[in-house]
Amino acid sequence: MAEKPATNSTTPGTPKPAGFKPDIATLAGIALAVAGILGGLILEKGNIQDVAQTTAALIVLGGTFGAVLVTTPLPVFLRALKGLRDVFFEQPSSAGATIETLIRFATQARKNGIVSLESESEKVADPFLRKALNLAVDGTDLNELRKMMEIDMEVSEQGAEAEAKVWEAAGGYAPTIGIIGAVMGLIQVMKHLDDIKEVGHGIAVAFVATVYGVGSANIFFLPSANKLRARIHRAKMLKEMVLEGVVGIVEGLNPTLIRMKLTAFNPDPGQAAKSSGAKEARTEAKPRATQTATAGG
Repeated sequence: MAEKPATNSTTPGTPKPAGFKPDIATLAGIALAVAGILGGLILEKGNIQDVAQTTAALIVLGGTFGAVLVTTPLPVFLRALKGLRDVFFEQPSSAGATIETLIRFATQARKNGIVSLESESEKVADPFLRKALNLAVDGTDLNELRKMMEIDMEVSEQGAEAEAKVWEAAGGYAPTIGIIGAVMGLIQVMKHLDDIKEVGHGIAVAFVATVYGVGSANIFFLPSANKLRARIHRAKMLKEMVLEGVVGIVEGLNPTLIRMKLTAFNPDPGQAAKSSGAKEARTEAKPRATQTATAGG
């Protein structure tokens, strides 16, 4: 028996989950910070080996993550480790494509009724949009629909905020653990006060732990928490945009009015404008082409 040809499971025009790409700002920022610190050390006639101390790194990182584990439930800590991907990688904004999808759904709903979106909603890739459309198609009361989706947004935001707080806590503990490492190093130095050269070398090595603690907190841990919060804010805005679009569809608003409302949520309105303009140009070109062909005939 012949196999059926494979069909596309997503609705044409529905934004698919975009692939991750490296976050140039994060990578360049860390590289610039480290290069600036090490460059300053070299300009002061120092040596990179002066701060390349495995023991200091072990004390700071081990102590910091140990303190974080005491503070944070294990499932949240593990999610925060996986969430580091969002610090180094980003998804291209799909706001423009989402707006076009919502406008297409709004146009279809005005022509054929909102029930006509039932088959379309199951093919939507975005789970938030799919859930909102399913509720709308099922005839859920508008206030209840908004309340349910706002609860969904709040729960998602709280979970992401808990992950960001893990790195914020690490940024708070790291400098203190670095001081502990420096004190431990000074204790060892005190055992060799009879050799002044050994004392000087020991003090220099002891303070490397402080450098590691303060440096890791201000170059990586705290900036990572803030970057994750920026991602949370953008994701929340996109969900609010989707919710407003679905509410507009349920209310039967004109697609043009819905577009005007949703454009305010788009972080890159120029891209949406170009996409919309290109579609309108193609739409206008078809009748002209038809008229030309008719006249030629």
